[in-house]
Amino acid sequence: MPRLYFRFYAALLASLALLTLAVVLLWQWAGAPVELSDRTLGTLLRNALPPAEAPPEQQQAALERMTRGLRADITLFSKDWQRLAYVGEPLERPDRRMLRQQRMERMERMEARQHGEDGQRGADSRRNEHGNAGDRRGGAAHEAEAAQRAGPLDQARRWARGDEDIDRPLRQRRFQMHLDDGRHIVSNTPLRQAPSRMRLHTILIGLAIIIAIAAYPVVRRVTRRLEHLQKGVESLGAGNLSARVEVKGSDEVAALAASFNRSADQIEALVGAHKTMLANASHELRTPLARIRLALELSKDSVEPKRRAGLEQDIAELDQLIDEILLASRLDAVGERTENEELDLLPLAAEECSRYDEADLDGESLIVRGDARLLRRMLRNLLDNARRHGVPPTTVKLRRSGAGKDVCAEIVVQDAGPGIQQSEYDKVFEPFYRSSNARDSVGSGLGLALVRQIARRHGGEARCAKLHTGRSAFVITLPLAQPA
Repeated sequence: MPRLYFRFYAALLASLALLTLAVVLLWQWAGAPVELSDRTLGTLLRNALPPAEAPPEQQQAALERMTRGLRADITLFSKDWQRLAYVGEPLERPDRRMLRQQRMERMERMEARQHGEDGQRGADSRRNEHGNAGDRRGGAAHEAEAAQRAGPLDQARRWARGDEDIDRPLRQRRFQMHLDDGRHIVSNTPLRQAPSRMRLHTILIGLAIIIAIAAYPVVRRVTRRLEHLQKGVESLGAGNLSARVEVKGSDEVAALAASFNRSADQIEALVGAHKTMLANASHELRTPLARIRLALELSKDSVEPKRRAGLEQDIAELDQLIDEILLASRLDAVGERTENEELDLLPLAAEECSRYDEADLDGESLIVRGDARLLRRMLRNLLDNARRHGVPPTTVKLRRSGAGKDVCAEIVVQDAGPGIQQSEYDKVFEPFYRSSNARDSVGSGLGLALVRQIARRHGGEARCAKLHTGRSAFVITLPLAQPA
């Protein structure tokens, strides 16, 4: 299933593509007015000018008639770029090399003319060297003026040689148009109205690409916050009541995150209050239960043995229920300390199996880290459940499961009975749940719920699964202790 930010981003890209396509189609449908104006202008110029093979005089007259009233320099060239006519200053072919050659020739002519003028002034100064002081000052002024004029000539010469940018002081922008008959018109004023269709398409595509690249981090930022919110919801649903999400910004996503945090606070407070009340009530029940047990002991001579045995069994079951409620409350308590030591499951399982007449143990030594008291309670609850609701004998198997880094310890408990229906595989781990075929059975209804709590407390899991034999069994997985 595609991620949400991919959907947002795909929708944005699709919108940009549709916009670009719509503009292009509209351009085509409208007849491409810019290009149409270029073609129209070219056709008008060609019709107004004489044929390409007409004498230059006719083309000059036609060009002057066409450009009457315009303050522009326009030059008409033949197909092979021979000048046919011009208005204003004659323009050259817009070629950098030709422009450089032209400027070189022009600088040489200016330099030759300058040398001629300087030589003439020098001769005049020598003829008048015996004149008055004013004349001598005049000759010096002429020489200074010549030196001053030589500066720009040297700079122009450097431009012409390419030592400096020739286009910086001398460049004048040129606009040209090619007629259908091969002639060219060059002007220093624009001849066209707007860019061509291909250039417009390129601009639109480039703009769409820029918007698409710039929009990705924006879309990703919004969906990343939604992903964080999703992780918080999943963590809360998995039982982590302290799960919260960071609130960023002031938009709808931030408001949703704040609402989630407030709801999680209320849920955590309600569940905590419920667990505290249940634990306190269970603890307070121990005092009247002890009194009932004491009264039964004092009046055992006046109570029939059969009735006394039933009362003692009821008191034992009630005491077990209270004990399991207190244990479940401690396991759910945040920050409850659990002993963490290396334990071998094989002797623990052997010790618990020895308490039951028809319980067999088969397996290997498996080292895990955990609380020995809780792990014994987990095995005891599994064996009690098999004794009460199953058919003997009960088999306990210890084995390794998985491979590589995923290898773990696995405990399989199975009896000889028909097992549990597949629709109840998860329900049997709910507190106070009783199977459909065991409504009147004894037990507190918390035994298997404690089994799952203890397994998860140790980083494992408890589940009910169907084995290759066709019968169901309880499977507990625990992480193996890592070697030091």
